[in-house]
Amino acid sequence: MYPILFRIGPFSLHTYGVFMAIAFLSAIGLSLREARRVGEDPNKILDLCFYAVVTAIVGARTLYVLVSWPIFRDDPLEIFRIWHGGLVFYGGFIGAVIMALWYIRRQGLPLFKTLDIFAPSIAFGEFVARIGCFSAGCCYGKMCDLPWAITFTHPESLAPKGVPLHPTQLYISLYSLLIFAVLTRIKRIKNYEGQLFWIYVFLYGVARYIIEYLRDDERGAVLGGMLSTSQLVGLIMVVIAIAMMLILRRRRV
Repeated sequence: MYPILFRIGPFSLHTYGVFMAIAFLSAIGLSLREARRVGEDPNKILDLCFYAVVTAIVGARTLYVLVSWPIFRDDPLEIFRIWHGGLVFYGGFIGAVIMALWYIRRQGLPLFKTLDIFAPSIAFGEFVARIGCFSAGCCYGKMCDLPWAITFTHPESLAPKGVPLHPTQLYISLYSLLIFAVLTRIKRIKNYEGQLFWIYVFLYGVARYIIEYLRDDERGAVLGGMLSTSQLVGLIMVVIAIAMMLILRRRRV
C-alpha cells in the first residue's frame, strides 16, 4: 500500500495521519448536522467533539502502548510517533465516552439523546480511519490463500511483506460502513433515546470479537491467551449494550 503520500525534504505526509484527520473531521461534521436535526445546540456539541477527539487519541494510544509494550521498551520516544500507526479503537472509545459523560453532565445535556447524536458519526469515522490502517499496514491479518488476500510490498509498511494476508482493516472498515447505514435508517424510527448508541456498541463488539481471530499483529492477550484485549473488551461491551437496551426499553414501556 502507500504508507507515505509524499515527501518534501525532511517532511513526510503519512497516509495514516491523513485518514485519521478525515475520519475525525467527517465524524464531527455528521455530529453537528445531527445535533441541528434533533434540536440540540451545535456549539455545545462542537465543544464536546473537541474534548472527545483529544481524549480519544490519548486513550487509543495509551491502550496500544500497554498491550504492545515490548515494541516501545527500547525506544520510548516511539510512543509519540502515532503516524507510524498504533491506536486501539476501544481505548479511544472508552476515553471519549468518559469525557463525554463528564461534559454532558456539566452542560446539562440529555445523556442518551446526546450519545445517539454521536453513534452514526463514530461508525462513519471508523470506516474512514481503517482505510488509514490499511494504507499503513497496521492491524494486519493472518496469512490466507483467499482470492481477496492482500500482499504488502512497500518497504515502510507495518505489515509483513511478500505474503498474502487477510485484509482485516478492510473487513472492519466495511462493517463500520454497514453499521453507519443501519443506524442512519433506524435513527428516524427509534423507540427510545440511547437506542442508536447501544445498538452501535453491540454491533461493533460482535464484529470486533470475530475479526480479532483473523488478526496477526500484537494485540495483547488475556485469560491465558484465550482472548485478545480487544476481544475481552468487546465481550464486556456487548453484555453492557444488551443490558442497557433492555433497561431503556422497559423504562419506555
